[in-house]
Amino acid sequence: MSCPICDRKTDATYRPFCSKRCADVDLAKWLNGGYALASTDPDDADELVEAMEQALDAQEIEPNEKLH
Repeated sequence: MSCPICDRKTDATYRPFCSKRCADVDLAKWLNGGYALASTDPDDADELVEAMEQALDAQEIEPNEKLH
């Protein structure tokens, strides 16, 4: 079996990974939403739009400040 992150041979201590580093990389992907599944629920899309609008409303942008 090879490491799902770097394809090296796995280490029994970190199985299915080859090292702590690769295990941590995988954990970071989970925590940052890198393995998220797309939703087909239309309510999720509506909630996303509402959350984005609220985030924009919460920001205080100066009139002369440019958005990047």
